Amino acid sequence: MIANFTGMRSFLILGFPGLSPKYYGPVSALLFFFYLAIAIGNIFILTFVVQVKSLQKPTYLVFCHLALNDLTFGTSTLPKIISKYWFGDSIISFYGCFTQMFFVHYLGSVTSFILLVMALDRFIAICIPLRYPVLITNNSISVLCGFAWFIPLPLLLTTVIYALTLPFCKSNVIAQCYCDHISITSQACGENVIIAQVTALCMAMFCLLLPLAFILFSYISIFVVILKMSNPAGRRKTSSTCTPQIFITCLFYLPRCFVYVANTVGFSFSLDVRILLILLYSLFPAAVNPIIYCFKTQDIKQTLIKKMKTTRIGIEIKLSFL
Repeated sequence: MIANFTGMRSFLILGFPGLSPKYYGPVSALLFFFYLAIAIGNIFILTFVVQVKSLQKPTYLVFCHLALNDLTFGTSTLPKIISKYWFGDSIISFYGCFTQMFFVHYLGSVTSFILLVMALDRFIAICIPLRYPVLITNNSISVLCGFAWFIPLPLLLTTVIYALTLPFCKSNVIAQCYCDHISITSQACGENVIIAQVTALCMAMFCLLLPLAFILFSYISIFVVILKMSNPAGRRKTSSTCTPQIFITCLFYLPRCFVYVANTVGFSFSLDVRILLILLYSLFPAAVNPIIYCFKTQDIKQTLIKKMKTTRIGIEIKLSFL
């Protein structure tokens, strides 16, 4: 049976505890424009790939899945913290907080598996190119991305449901900009809290490190193949086909690794800095990824330039008749 044994009805999102009230307006405006960048950029990528038939290829279908994931993550996390600083609304309902926690960790896990699919696409394209048209099709990529969305689902549902059974007897303050597992379970009490936290950690390591192991293997193999090429032009052309994927992967994993290593070696951050770092490494990739798609992917870049030229010519023709 799932129940809130303490009768706690809501949580309070703390945000940045050291932030002066006079900066609430600018911070909420900054977060709002950040959310707009995420929404506009990722909706544009989804719409652009759907409308342009020449871009409906396996590589760009993976980009679409990642764009949908980024858009959903931003929508799940930012509106609440924006409303806190804009309207003074810090309260989130008990079950609303757990729902947000589910989406935060679920979508983060889905990102890892989508990055694995992205790496697999590039690995087959560069290391075994003759098999690429057979192995990597729109249908096969759709199936793989479907698995990327499905695999973390039962794991995260189990984690959330188990956390829901904990008795909450401490503060209802969430020392974060959104509800996550550590922030919620740290307010729980009882001997099962440590079990919930260890279980969640193991599931997080599975969802993050298993894809990372294959991603590292794929890009190291690609790097070896590129180094073996005798033609410098071929080297540059081949490396350019996986540059966007490497940038996107690094944006997701490197900040997380930095925070983990810093904590491991004993380098401590203040609460405000820690919250800011988590917010940045969670949301910054979602805002930047569409820019990487547009400027580091030749097909999208060239199609965009062609569309812009066609639009400009059409406007000039219309103006000439006025």
